[in-house]
Amino acid sequence: MGCGCSKLTACCLGSEHNGPVAETPSIENEETNEVGDLPTFREYTVDQLRQATSGFAVENIVSEHGEKAPNVVYKGKLENQVRIAVKRFNRSAWPDARQFLEEARAVGQLRSLRLVNLLGCCCEADERLLVAEYMPNDTLAKHLFHWETQPMKWAMRLRVALHLAQALEYCTSKGRALYHDLNAYRVVFDDDGNPRLSCFGLMKNSRDGKSYSTNLAFTPPEYLRTGRVTPESVMYSFGTLLLDLLSGKHIPPSHALDLIRDRNLQMLTDSCLEGQFSNDEGTELVRLASRCLQYEPRERPNPRSLVASLIPLQKENEVPSHVLMGIPHGDVTLPLSPLGEACLRMDLTAIHEILEKLGYKDDEGAATELSFQMWTNQMQETLNSKKKGDVAFRHKDLRAAIECYTQFIDVGTMVSPTVFARRSLCYLMSDMPQEALNDAAHAQVISPIWHIASYLQAAALFVMGKENEAQVAINEGSVLENKKKANA
Repeated sequence: MGCGCSKLTACCLGSEHNGPVAETPSIENEETNEVGDLPTFREYTVDQLRQATSGFAVENIVSEHGEKAPNVVYKGKLENQVRIAVKRFNRSAWPDARQFLEEARAVGQLRSLRLVNLLGCCCEADERLLVAEYMPNDTLAKHLFHWETQPMKWAMRLRVALHLAQALEYCTSKGRALYHDLNAYRVVFDDDGNPRLSCFGLMKNSRDGKSYSTNLAFTPPEYLRTGRVTPESVMYSFGTLLLDLLSGKHIPPSHALDLIRDRNLQMLTDSCLEGQFSNDEGTELVRLASRCLQYEPRERPNPRSLVASLIPLQKENEVPSHVLMGIPHGDVTLPLSPLGEACLRMDLTAIHEILEKLGYKDDEGAATELSFQMWTNQMQETLNSKKKGDVAFRHKDLRAAIECYTQFIDVGTMVSPTVFARRSLCYLMSDMPQEALNDAAHAQVISPIWHIASYLQAAALFVMGKENEAQVAINEGSVLENKKKANA
């Protein structure tokens, strides 16, 4: 596989390449075309994003986009039930508001099925937030290095490599050839199990830290010399990703190149892949990685030539990604509980019976605890309002229940998701679905992982005729409820 040379040269990489790769015709593929069904880039308010993330709740912090503290990514849901990922920067990351907005708007013009597309941003006072599509199926790092049910198949690894090369080719064609800290955490999987490249790495470097935050062993050599990212630096990082895909481990490039020089492909290959590919296929992927990892930047390929080289390697093209990945998809839904079924049918009587039986069991840990000093006459009156509301709720005296629960809520000394849920149902039974939706959303802000809040949002949305949004809320409620049962 190698040639025994003291360093990788053209004879190791194949006689057809010596020096920069010549431009090849662009690969036409309708899947990589710009997508037109996404909303145009927009600016959000902090309040909108706070509402979407349940007040930037700790429970909503995700690692799908490979971001680390102090810049945190939260999952969230907009009022129209669209799921989003919100990256909240450290206050000092983007001191220049205009620069942040210009960068975000530029990245927000990109639209591709190979990218996690940027939907918007927020720039208020010291807040700097990016809003992107939400990818629910974890990172490449999780599926390669920390898999639980099955290792990633060879055909899927080749698909990942192609999709990433296509993402970089698309970005380059749009004038965004620079990508900061390309690694296995920047690659995430969408609802269909297809790999996408996070848009966050396309933002030009700020005080968000260095462009390469990983171990120096994986950093392009020219970056160590100059501290600058170039398109060729991105190709070097792509080579490290190819090594990740081949080995199933994060192998330092210097060690990998030693194995390549020694023609030791077996030591470089993930043992879980045994029998899944031919020696020629493995050799070709190693050759591509070697080209990307050349010490001299000008010796590395460009994204277009990578795409041209990876297309012939693709296997099992007719098999959907979610099948290759072994992840649930589409119509695979969890069984609904009685409450979920009642919300799906908009059976308000059944919902009332279930909430009445449940009482305030789910308020544990969510309601505000009171110190002895806080017991005042006003506090007693507040508790009395809640008790009167509960009696009215039990007897379906909707107007009285709404009035009493409102008195309890307006005082604001104690917080109870159940009170919001009960008032939500009262509004729903009073033909006030928008008010019901607002209260159910408030309940979820207080308790982000409470399934009942999602179910009640679904019921209100069904009444409002918003079938698709309601179904999303039903599914999320079911997922949360089943997680709760599994952890019980």
